[in-house]
Amino acid sequence: MSEVHWLGHEACHETAAVGGKAASLSRLACLHTVPPGFAVPALEAKIDEPLPGRVETSVRSAYALLAERIGEEAPSVAVRSSAIDEDSEGASFAGQHDTYLNVIGADAVVAAVARCCGSARSPTALAYRKQQGLSLEDVRIAVLVQQLVASDVSAVVFSANPLTGNLDEVVINASWGLGESVVGGTVTPDTYIVSKAELRVSSRQIAEKERMTVIVPDGTEEVRVPRMMSKEPALREDQAIEMARLAIKLEGATGAPVDVECSIAAEHLFLLQCRPITTLRS
Repeated sequence: MSEVHWLGHEACHETAAVGGKAASLSRLACLHTVPPGFAVPALEAKIDEPLPGRVETSVRSAYALLAERIGEEAPSVAVRSSAIDEDSEGASFAGQHDTYLNVIGADAVVAAVARCCGSARSPTALAYRKQQGLSLEDVRIAVLVQQLVASDVSAVVFSANPLTGNLDEVVINASWGLGESVVGGTVTPDTYIVSKAELRVSSRQIAEKERMTVIVPDGTEEVRVPRMMSKEPALREDQAIEMARLAIKLEGATGAPVDVECSIAAEHLFLLQCRPITTLRS
């Protein structure tokens, strides 16, 4: 088995090899812009242990190739877990494993991949696995390494209304900066509801957005939103509609309502993650 699989390639479409997160993104890369990257196929999760030698060599080589493709000597990447039983209809694993952002340089990427593997055996991750009825013995985890998008705006988009169960509405939660503040719940985001039938914004609630996650030299940091931006809408109407279109397209491709993470950088919309909505009210 190859030690890495590239997003968009057929070998990276298999959940059993690269986990739900990476496989889903790889399969959907033909439908929308996904930041380039590669997946390290499933490894046995071990805490505080280095990567096997052959895996480390492959990660270093893949990072060098990614740098060549991007056109940067040492690109900034996001390193995220992609558990083999992750992002299924019953278990999303959201927030259970470590994520490292703005990782720069081969040494740092190798270390972050190893820490991601170890995080699958953290007490919280194991407790979640037990709650979901998953094995605590053979815990295997893949890791996704992608170019980090310097997001101006990040959003979580639901192709159905998760609160009411309305299948005819797209719900968008959006705020400034990287998506960690939105996903982590440390900011109250703007909320947009888009009618699927008419593809128009039927309502919007603009929040006072106090926190945002930004890139800093040694990683990322959550900072105060500048006062002049805090009460401004994070999305224009055309951007909200573009996100809604994307969610509808992904719902059609996967055959079920989806929870989508995306971002806008320099006016371009990027797909960062797509998984089933696990909490849709019926």
